[in-house]
Amino acid sequence: MMNKIGIIGDGHVGCTVAHQLIVSGLVDDLVLIDENEGKVKADALDFEDAMANLHHHANITVNDYAALGDADIIISAMGNIKLSAKDRFGELRYNKPRMAAVTDGIKKSGFNGIIICISNPVDVITGLYQELTGLPKNHVFGTGTLLDTSRMKRAVGKKTGVDPRSVIGFTLGEHGDSQFTAWSTVKVLEKPFIETAKKNSWSLADMNEEIKQGGYTVYAGKQYTNFGIAAAAVRLVEAVLSDSRTEMPVSNYQEEYGTYMSYPAVIGRDGIVQKVELDLTDAEKKQLKETAETIKEKAKKEI
Repeated sequence: MMNKIGIIGDGHVGCTVAHQLIVSGLVDDLVLIDENEGKVKADALDFEDAMANLHHHANITVNDYAALGDADIIISAMGNIKLSAKDRFGELRYNKPRMAAVTDGIKKSGFNGIIICISNPVDVITGLYQELTGLPKNHVFGTGTLLDTSRMKRAVGKKTGVDPRSVIGFTLGEHGDSQFTAWSTVKVLEKPFIETAKKNSWSLADMNEEIKQGGYTVYAGKQYTNFGIAAAAVRLVEAVLSDSRTEMPVSNYQEEYGTYMSYPAVIGRDGIVQKVELDLTDAEKKQLKETAETIKEKAKKEI
């Protein structure tokens, strides 16, 4: 079966996602869409130049919304990271005005697949994609705190001397300043990390801050982020295409709170195929409610 994927936004993140999809062989037909026609055409040609030396081939189409009609997945990577250097909600005034034209193009193409949103503020923009396209809520989700969870796993792994893939647990809520790590869910070496941290006098508050500031730290050094978020997005693509039914913390619609935000869900060919119920502490439940309110309040801001 041929896999067809569209990427809207060919900046640092979009082209990194495209590169990883091509070199991993996950995409057969790739549609690249960006306002900067010179950049997107140059990237398409650069990818084509690379293919003689790669193990996989992909057919590339540029700036044709009609080509999205039979795509399996659309990835939204549009944005302007300079506006979110201090707050991811800074990109709302850039991305929101572009949503009508983008979703109109998607609808006119007849697209009926899965939308994976990277664009910030990801919880709000994911909700707008679902609202404006009319696609089922389980077919529209965002990368959310999948990246923040990987930052948590990196931090815990370094503390304990293990591969981050051996760390279990979740960072939840907004992909932004109100996010929090649900430490009650975090285990490493088959032990609750809270116990290990206490034994070693490690500050969970300091680790929370390190996790939260991870993106800003990367931005400070190179003025953008791309590898971590691209890896998260491609992992979601792989889960959809392979119907792997993998549990991951993604921005998905939470009926109880009336907003998109990150909470574990099972990802497969039909998008969100199952919701997960965590056994959180009372304090964590309060934090989850607070982060939901933060998302909704910030979304009401004038732009």
